[in-house]
Amino acid sequence: MEYTKSEWQGFERLDFIFEGRDAIVVCPKEPNPARNWLLKTEYFGAFPAFEIEMLQRGYHVAHIKSSTRWCPPADTDTRAAFCDFLIRELHLAPRCVPVGMSCGGMQAVYFAAKYPQYVSALYLDAPVLNLLSCPCGVGAAKDILYEEFVKAMGLTVSDLINYRQHPIDFADMLIQEHIPVALVCGDSDCIVPYAENGQVLAEKYRSSTVPFFEVLKPGCDHHPHGLEDNAPLINFVERYGR
Repeated sequence: MEYTKSEWQGFERLDFIFEGRDAIVVCPKEPNPARNWLLKTEYFGAFPAFEIEMLQRGYHVAHIKSSTRWCPPADTDTRAAFCDFLIRELHLAPRCVPVGMSCGGMQAVYFAAKYPQYVSALYLDAPVLNLLSCPCGVGAAKDILYEEFVKAMGLTVSDLINYRQHPIDFADMLIQEHIPVALVCGDSDCIVPYAENGQVLAEKYRSSTVPFFEVLKPGCDHHPHGLEDNAPLINFVERYGR
């Protein structure tokens, strides 16, 4: 494998092509003994404070480009192959922590449900979990991404009425696989409304015994992602994401 080396936020960045897709691995200056790592599912480089702090704690950060942010099954399968590669070739830990923001949260849930053997815990930030809500705007969402979704996935609102593969439909599977979840959302999100997305997942997890951590940010819209103080999130991931 040929790598192009550069610097990202003060850390060594490796760029390469994996199965025809752009891929990135950012390396900590001192990897922790377990070689733990995060998989940023979408929007690499966006709201990076959490990833930077985890790099400082010895975690690697990896990303592979999606064919579309709406997550066709082939993208999920490619992520599994990417994990195999990183575990085998870069000797990273056998399980990672997917970091999923917005559509990346949808991607992370699909991935963890289909390939739980690669996932130790999830960090979901304002995740898209109900496709009727976002991108279709059937409900409180104000920013409608419907045309982009139809073009990418070939599914319409009529198709989604009886659809049983919304990300939230896999919540019970995540719980069955005992995958801890850290959830961060804004209570005033107009793009991915909390009541139609994150709240449903939170209610399911709170009624289970699986570790769950939630921060609901008062007055916060879809952006900014992340927390002003990442300490509680870092503690959760370091406890359950190993």
